Amino acid sequence: MTAPEIRTYGNWRKPTSPGILGLGMAGTMILLGGMVTIIVSMMISLVFAIVLTVLLAVVLAPLLYRDRQGRTGLQWLVARGAWSRGKAKGQHLYRSGPLGRMPLGTCKLPGLAAGSKLYEAQDAYQRPFALLTVPSTNDHTVVIECDADGGSLVDTEQVDTWVAYWGQWLAALGNEPGIVAASVTVETAVDTGERLRREVFDHLRPDAPNLSKHVLNEVVEYYPVGSARVSTRVALTFSGAPRPGVPKRTPEEMATELGTRLPGLCAGLQMTGAGQARPMSGTELAEAVRVAYDPSVAALIDQARSEGGAGITWDDAGPSATQEAWDHYRHDGALSVTWAMSDAPRGEVFSNVLARLLGPHPDIDRKRVTLLYRPHDSSTAASIVERDVKDALFKAKQAKVGNARDSIAVRAAQQSAQEEATGAGLVKFGMLVTATVEDSDGLDLAASAMDNLSASARIAIRRVYGSQASAFAAALPIGLVLPKHLKVPQSVRDAM
Repeated sequence: MTAPEIRTYGNWRKPTSPGILGLGMAGTMILLGGMVTIIVSMMISLVFAIVLTVLLAVVLAPLLYRDRQGRTGLQWLVARGAWSRGKAKGQHLYRSGPLGRMPLGTCKLPGLAAGSKLYEAQDAYQRPFALLTVPSTNDHTVVIECDADGGSLVDTEQVDTWVAYWGQWLAALGNEPGIVAASVTVETAVDTGERLRREVFDHLRPDAPNLSKHVLNEVVEYYPVGSARVSTRVALTFSGAPRPGVPKRTPEEMATELGTRLPGLCAGLQMTGAGQARPMSGTELAEAVRVAYDPSVAALIDQARSEGGAGITWDDAGPSATQEAWDHYRHDGALSVTWAMSDAPRGEVFSNVLARLLGPHPDIDRKRVTLLYRPHDSSTAASIVERDVKDALFKAKQAKVGNARDSIAVRAAQQSAQEEATGAGLVKFGMLVTATVEDSDGLDLAASAMDNLSASARIAIRRVYGSQASAFAAALPIGLVLPKHLKVPQSVRDAM
């Protein structure tokens, strides 16, 4: 027997903006405009030219400085200023419920998801599904729950097949009409044991032997100890923007349209190793969000499900109180820290590179890893890869002595262009990781655990300082598209 070939994966590129001296397009334009202004001012007054030179240096200094995560000094200053201004206005505090400030004493979601509305409809298979609408961005999200098979005791050929189908599924998203973004959320937490208890006692016969009852009681009592519960959810976000000749679509019209497309999307996920994929109902989605904000109610919700359902509505899915700090987020009876991926793994990786990061950890009570995707259609993808080739060549020609990193970047850009020309899809991706603990003493342990897990996954992560509440909400499986909620447009940020 011949040993199977072990495949590796890679060739992802971080979007960059071409510029001089490491500046982006915006910084280069400021530099050139400032130099022209200084040259003209020298003909009028030398002192005025010196003052302009100092001002230009002060403006460009924050753009030239970059930390090890690739963040410029201007981004750090803007984030710090926005946080200080928001804290002075009390925007870091949230209170709801009967004694809060919410109308009718409800517990709505805070922050970016405050204006979201939940609708329920049925797909082509008559299965109920939740349609989450964000009126401010006119986005509509459906959430699919998967029962992933896992990679234990699975042949390498089968894993490669799953990865191939996953890549094909992501590439096909670019051809879905109105698709805006997609996200995959893998959540691990301590198992409450209620599901096992319900399964055993519902099938236990009254006339069973005493020995059998004793064994089953011990199984129910001791088996859940140390076990973890893993949940996988896929959120697909579509735009309700008007098409040429068609007015803006209402949530009811979007529910009818997406209901006919959900069976095909679920069937495609089943080929990727996601197992049985089905759309989540409104109650299930509300329960998942409620547990994320208050993990202490997880056992109560599992128990209520066995008795007919918890009956949580979307207006009561949020927390009662939250308080955002610079580096963490307190919500109800728990504390969370969210990290964002700043750099993907360099070089080639194996298919199990994220295994430890996605798995449970004893120092983290609840961990949520969310992969964010924004697919491009075929016409946009072609222009992007061609521009990446030109940007990589421009950057490589700037250096007097060629270096290996620039040469590899040029080859990677050219390979991406060739793959896109042969039918491959182009997707922007990112990652958010949220670690939730029960008390403040566990924050340091969770941070240390995340350092080890990110190192094993070969990714660079950084805390989302000053935006912990927004990052926490974006990591939930509710389809929030962060670039649409930025005050500074994404195109301007990329040019920096």
